[in-house]
Amino acid sequence: WEFNGSFYQPSAFLMMGIPGLEGFHHWLSIPFCALYLIALLGNCVILFIIKKTQSLHEPMYYFLSMLAVTDLGLVLCTLPTTLGIFWFNMRRIGFDACLTQMYFIHVLSFIESSVLLAMAFDRFIAISHPLRHPSILTKTTVIKIGLAIILRAMVSLLPIPFLLKRLTYCGKTELSHSFCFHPDIMKLACADIKVNVFYGMIILLSTVGMDFIFIVLSYILIIKTVVSLATKEECLKALNTCVSHICAVLVFFIPMIGLSMIHRFGKNIPPLINTLVAYTYLIIPPALNPIIYSIKSSHIREALLRALRRKSE
Repeated sequence: WEFNGSFYQPSAFLMMGIPGLEGFHHWLSIPFCALYLIALLGNCVILFIIKKTQSLHEPMYYFLSMLAVTDLGLVLCTLPTTLGIFWFNMRRIGFDACLTQMYFIHVLSFIESSVLLAMAFDRFIAISHPLRHPSILTKTTVIKIGLAIILRAMVSLLPIPFLLKRLTYCGKTELSHSFCFHPDIMKLACADIKVNVFYGMIILLSTVGMDFIFIVLSYILIIKTVVSLATKEECLKALNTCVSHICAVLVFFIPMIGLSMIHRFGKNIPPLINTLVAYTYLIIPPALNPIIYSIKSSHIREALLRALRRKSE
């Protein structure tokens, strides 16, 4: 403990693995390693294919590249602490290191949410205004959107570590997960956390909440456009270009909303459920997104097959 008058701050926190299954951590590390490996390799392959294939240098695939980089960031943020617990029972994390990890996890989550919104906007323009799509989403515009997404996430979440640092902590120092999460840390404080709760809620609703609403509105407009198409084949072809994105949105937002609800209202939820939802939120989307886009995007699939053929020759 660091003591300064009436101000107490722990030098470190203790992270949890999977509650009730501590004796099986070595075995449980196998599926986690598999998921992390799939996420790392899958997203790197997506980035490599898009970089090397000239025909994929389009707004849709630029946004997919941003999604892949964000997923890699999320994996690299949680991998050291998660596998450290499973392999070596390294539960201790320094206070400042915990706040740093928490900040980057939340920033990358907010960036992923905004990238999914940008991808929804891209699909809306491509389907509703196909002739104007190249002139609306130019390379410069895509870069500006990417920079705005990063800036919004970093600036909006910058006060969070400082709001946590001003609190007095006492009693338990045990976190609920194998990574640092804002609601989890602030619950360990024995000071008034109303400011943290209020600011966290406002930021969540004004960023991720608004992103989700605009994604839903984009698809309402897309469906409205698709319904007006002349033939059923055109309708199905237009909708088929959105399937990968819809899957990515569901895979990301459902666990995220579930975890937020558990932290705010789920006082009687078993710790195991809380932990599983958290892992689903941070590990499953980075692992599934490359698979979803590789299966559903014929352009990426064909480019990947061409690259494999060249390598075998």
